[in-house]
Amino acid sequence: MTSEIKQVPLLDLRRLAPDLKAELEDAFKRVLESGHFILGPEVDALEKECAAYLQVGHAVGVSSGTDALLIALMALGIGAGDEVVCPSYTFFATAGTIARPGARPVFVDSSPDTYNIEAAAIERALTPRTRAIMPVHLFGQCAEMDPILALAKDRHIPVIEDAAQALGSDYQGRRAGSMGELGCFSFFPSKNLGALGDAGLVTTNDAALAEKLRVLRAHGGKPKYHHSIVGGNFRIDALQAALLRPKLRRLDGWTAQRQKNAALYTELFTAAALGDRLGLPVVRQSRHIFNQYVIRLPGAGRRDKLQADLKQRGIGTEVYYPVPMHKQKCFSEIAGTQILPVSEAAAQETLAIPVFPEWTEAELRHVAATVIELVRA
Repeated sequence: MTSEIKQVPLLDLRRLAPDLKAELEDAFKRVLESGHFILGPEVDALEKECAAYLQVGHAVGVSSGTDALLIALMALGIGAGDEVVCPSYTFFATAGTIARPGARPVFVDSSPDTYNIEAAAIERALTPRTRAIMPVHLFGQCAEMDPILALAKDRHIPVIEDAAQALGSDYQGRRAGSMGELGCFSFFPSKNLGALGDAGLVTTNDAALAEKLRVLRAHGGKPKYHHSIVGGNFRIDALQAALLRPKLRRLDGWTAQRQKNAALYTELFTAAALGDRLGLPVVRQSRHIFNQYVIRLPGAGRRDKLQADLKQRGIGTEVYYPVPMHKQKCFSEIAGTQILPVSEAAAQETLAIPVFPEWTEAELRHVAATVIELVRA
């Protein structure tokens, strides 16, 4: 059954259902004919629909997931001399946006099973200069938010959720991005809800913060040409908003398929009885959306060899992330000789394999069979 399958990339964004393709084309025509290309009715509608889906009071569309993080920090007035606690094992934007306004990212290690940060590690990193905590909901699973939120409340420190990979993920019945003061999302094309370009979203239940976000995304001007604060050009395109709206309506279906794909992988890998040669994702929350399905190959060089062998077989993979933040050259003065063993091991041993919702069961079984064969070799 699998011998006829030649290639399975990590994802294939060209696999669109005919009805979705037609809706996307209609959305493009609608925006083109409206002549309204920045903010406007399409953005207003997307924001309302996202707010309802994410169970928050306010959603503010912005130009990218990176800008979502940056504008969230700006809205809290974080800048030079301030510290923000964040994981080291994450995408660069988490730490990069903290550094851009002159603040200092304080890196902490992650849980060895979910790769998310935990309250105990955060508490050890707090200082009188800590102005925010930025947990990342990595790979589509929420961090353990209750103890983090309790710690933050006790210390009067705001929480910014980096939920770029977790749109629709739940933590004990609450949506990612709805629990902290601010939630930040990315609509990068490879995300579970992807635009056809760059776009992002910031969520909050604080009306005053939402208003500040809207002012900041338009250069800090309100009314136009009158600036009481310095903002930036963080506006979302009307076209991206229009293209995201029909995709949002399909998101729960895609999430269910990702979860089904992940369950199939886990069943097949578990049945193969590979023992400690292959680590599988650990699910702690009820709604892990599996933006990525990440396996682990303990031992020096084993991950890189498997990735190379899978590439030769036409199977796409990705390493998230090969260099943790405390090991990045640009943060060498901040991190110094800091040692974070979980982050460093994960960077050397983890590998994402295809879990894209449009893959067929035959394609997924082909991937699993190939991984099992290579791991056993």
